Amino acid sequence: MGQSFRNLAGFGKRMEYNLVGKMLMEGLDCYLPLVDDHGVDCVIKKEDGTYIEIQIKARSKTVTEGDAALFAAITHEAAPNYYFVFYSERLDTMWIMSSKEFLNECVTNKTGKNVGKQSIWFNGNRIDKETGKKKEYCYPRFEKYIAKDFSRFH
Repeated sequence: MGQSFRNLAGFGKRMEYNLVGKMLMEGLDCYLPLVDDHGVDCVIKKEDGTYIEIQIKARSKTVTEGDAALFAAITHEAAPNYYFVFYSERLDTMWIMSSKEFLNECVTNKTGKNVGKQSIWFNGNRIDKETGKKKEYCYPRFEKYIAKDFSRFH
């Protein structure tokens, strides 16, 4: 039996709280907007008194095989002090990118229902030599954005 709609629909919010909780555990001063209508899930006040805005995007382990780290249909324009935190549950990997880095690395959809929106696909598939089965992996060009913590925000 598959997951319930309620469970699937709540995944994104659960991941936001999970990652913000980890930020708090690292000593970051986090504020959560009551409404997410500007693509901001968290605001961090840095030690120097400046603020950064964070957008959290997460993919569950139940997404289609090969799409573990596909983040699509994102609407974004360059913004200073704005960061994305991307998390793939299946790969158990987090990538942190500034607004500028995201715009430099993403693809803008030229056709289809999401024309003009951006997408980024951090992973590919290859055959595991030991098991002979397909395995998802992070593309090498995106390894520089992999983060084990939130030190980039301190």
